[in-house]
Amino acid sequence: MEGGCIRLYMDEYERWLAQELDDADLRPELLSIQGLEEEIKDRFAVELSFGTAGLRGVLGAGTNRMNVYMVRKATQGLANYLLRTPGEKSVAISYDSRIKSDVFAREAACVLAANGVKAWIYKELMPVPALSFATRFLKCDAGIMVTASHNPAKYNGYKAYGPDGCQMTEEAAGAVYEEMQSTDIFTGVKRADFDEALAQGKIAYIGQDVVDALYAAIEACAVRPGICKTAGLKLVYSPLNGSGNVPVRHVLADIGITDVTVVPEQEHPDGNFPTCPYPNPEIREALALGLALAEQTGADLMLATDPDADRVGIAVRTAGGGYQLLTGNEVGVLLLDYICAGRMEQGTMPAAPVAVKSIVSTCLADEVAKHYGVECRNVLTGFKYIGEQIHLLEEKGEEARFIFGFEESYGYLAGTYVRDKDAIVASMLICEMAAYYRSKGTSVLERLEAIYRQYGRWLHKVDSFAFEGLSGMDTMKAIMAKLRGEGLHEVAGHKVVKAADYQAREIKDMCTGAVQPTGLPAANVLTYWLDDGSSVIVRPSGTEPKIKVYYSTKGDTLSGAEAAQAQFVELHLARHIEGEQRAAGEGMSRRCAGCDVHSDGPVHCPFAPG
Repeated sequence: MEGGCIRLYMDEYERWLAQELDDADLRPELLSIQGLEEEIKDRFAVELSFGTAGLRGVLGAGTNRMNVYMVRKATQGLANYLLRTPGEKSVAISYDSRIKSDVFAREAACVLAANGVKAWIYKELMPVPALSFATRFLKCDAGIMVTASHNPAKYNGYKAYGPDGCQMTEEAAGAVYEEMQSTDIFTGVKRADFDEALAQGKIAYIGQDVVDALYAAIEACAVRPGICKTAGLKLVYSPLNGSGNVPVRHVLADIGITDVTVVPEQEHPDGNFPTCPYPNPEIREALALGLALAEQTGADLMLATDPDADRVGIAVRTAGGGYQLLTGNEVGVLLLDYICAGRMEQGTMPAAPVAVKSIVSTCLADEVAKHYGVECRNVLTGFKYIGEQIHLLEEKGEEARFIFGFEESYGYLAGTYVRDKDAIVASMLICEMAAYYRSKGTSVLERLEAIYRQYGRWLHKVDSFAFEGLSGMDTMKAIMAKLRGEGLHEVAGHKVVKAADYQAREIKDMCTGAVQPTGLPAANVLTYWLDDGSSVIVRPSGTEPKIKVYYSTKGDTLSGAEAAQAQFVELHLARHIEGEQRAAGEGMSRRCAGCDVHSDGPVHCPFAPG
């Protein structure tokens, strides 16, 4: 069997090597790995999986890499899926600044055109919210966003969207994947010439009218229109060499934010991300140049959007003149509080308002929502689930009830014009919020402290355990299976009083044994609530080979919350996952504080040297 498997991936390698490949970068790579079985196996033993987040992988040659051939195959699968039902079909396409993003977007358009599916494509790079908006505005049957979001430069990806502008459902993604499985990567794909298809109207550029409509929809989400024009807010902004530069600055200018200094090294699109190898606004290092420029210019606020501009990170000036980075949880709570208070003040709060957040986001938001009489719905991780809640309201003619949605990973949305997170509207509202508090003689930080005094101080920390290579997914499955099989009864000296298995869709009271349904779709997530009010959530990432562990602690004061969180320093769960890594022979592949651990308090990495 092993020999047969080797033969299969070696045969596929030889088949690629024999092709006249369109991408000049691929053949040298193929030649460089001749005779290197592990390198060949890594590229050809499996194929990139197509899920609700589409494709994502390292750029390069092979079926387990992102390249024009995998993009064509995925698009052929999408076209086949759409053509299962009668009628004319169309797809919107956008792309960010990543390496080959523009190439992949054009290739997708060529495949769609050849299959009789009209392709609408932006002339220039545009972010995720622009794709979601265009899909809805043009009444397309699907959308494609070429991006790997905040991954390092060596990655690219292919996000697929449904007609509602939300990332594709599991059912639809499964159907596309099914079509891909029956499509030969070289002989099974139809492809038209881009310029010919453009001349024939099979491909069309998305016009400025769509872009202007997007800007108008975003600006209509203002809570206190006009507040920024007289605030004198001084801003530093970084698009992190991504797609946010033009749309973010356009909207900020429209609302009266004119004193904007853009980080020059990170202003222009560049998929190599030369100053920021990991362009993730959750990471302090990604904001380093922006923070230095903020100190130099005396800015009130520093913003940074990720390459596809669906997430934004911020730092605010402190009373002492330094800058404090705010977490996604903190910004989410601040925006929720600001929107609720402002809309009530302005008389624009809808009847029976609804806010939505992911289950891994702070419980503080639930308390804030309750205070304002807002229903706070908790959904699975993935912004598509927030978009789904908007859709459910829309079906009842009640979409105006939705006022805000967020995830702790720096994703926010106000308004119903898109079905994905939007760093453009988030940047606008963050600036508006800062301008408003300034007009009242206070600040964003002072308002945050007031929220903590009112509701209690919550601290949150996220650890990520990386599992690279072909065996990584199997190792993660084994870890999750073992946690389910053995259960977790104690964490850091505290008893587990309640546990949720979202895959089994049940919540168990560990004291009484009573079981109740989660009320959510099945998902590979485990949650443990402890006897001191803390909680621990474990889930594999949906986009990267990682297991993420989320810790939440609460105290009456900051010191109380920090004391509670300090108990996780010798966390038994972390040791458990570490042991599984070693047992599986993975070696230590762990991102810690310098990578993508983010925290509302001190960060401790049990695996860091020393």
